Amino acid sequence: MRWIYTLLIAVVLITTTGYSGHSQQKITSGNPVFPGWYADPEVARFGDSIWIYPTFSAKYERQVFLDAFSSPDLVQWRKHEKIIDTASVRWAKRAMWAPAIVKKESRYYLFFSANDIQQDGEIGGIGVAVADHPGGLFRDLLGKPLIDRFHNGAQPIDQFVFEDNGQWYMIYGGWRYCNIVRLKDDFSAVLPFPDGRVYHEITPAGYVEGPFMFKRAGKYYFMWSEGGWTGPDYSVAYAMSENPLGPFQRIGKILQQDPKIATGAGHHSVLYLKETNKHYIVYHRRPLGETDGNARQTCIDELRFDDEGRILPVKITNEGVTRLRLRAAGDQ
Repeated sequence: MRWIYTLLIAVVLITTTGYSGHSQQKITSGNPVFPGWYADPEVARFGDSIWIYPTFSAKYERQVFLDAFSSPDLVQWRKHEKIIDTASVRWAKRAMWAPAIVKKESRYYLFFSANDIQQDGEIGGIGVAVADHPGGLFRDLLGKPLIDRFHNGAQPIDQFVFEDNGQWYMIYGGWRYCNIVRLKDDFSAVLPFPDGRVYHEITPAGYVEGPFMFKRAGKYYFMWSEGGWTGPDYSVAYAMSENPLGPFQRIGKILQQDPKIATGAGHHSVLYLKETNKHYIVYHRRPLGETDGNARQTCIDELRFDDEGRILPVKITNEGVTRLRLRAAGDQ
């Protein structure tokens, strides 16, 4: 009868804990999605993998590199250490922040900010690096920042890059101001708009930092972070327009703290997957009871819309999102 008892125990383990033999099959991602203090995550799909590029969350003097994480299913994550560091970017000394990533043809371009410059004349700002693989190693493309000065009051940080109708754009800005610029096809410089302006301000009410934009059903969704990044009230709000240049009028907050789960939920990015026909929001937040400003973790939850296309408030969770298997259907 001993074998019957052993069999019963095995059945209980499989049905209640997800164990089969000695391995565990996770059904959801859980939050945070990977260990360590990481913030400002940029999410992207390359082939049959999802990639997240976050800021290493530490004191500025220790922020001298960037890691990346990849996953085939939103649940299992592989760490790619030091895909770029200040040793490979001679003008960058500290505060490497908020990476943005795009693929153009067969190369990957990583945009980042460094040095946390406080005024014109200081060395730093937004840089560009390039690699032949999404996991690097990335090398400095220009040997200098792409943008190294304040324009329209915007600190040159927190860049997001996207392509629309054959034109590459970058939105960026801290210190409560946001600009959009046109990029040359080789990402070596910014271009003027037809009206002659180079730095077009699109700052909406309440904007602080962390801009992000995506397009859905012909509408441009402009999102940003509000509040102080070290506080519990850090949050994400959004606006909509029929033009990437706006005008953008604030609609409201869609991501913020839940006192039962975590605080300081903000600085995000968004991913759409055809396999599920769903949007996902990847963001950072602070564990309950944690007061260190740099104690931030990367999380993922679902982003939903109402029948009129407006974003519904995000429910932040400990469970995260459901596991999926990506098709090798090319980059999205």
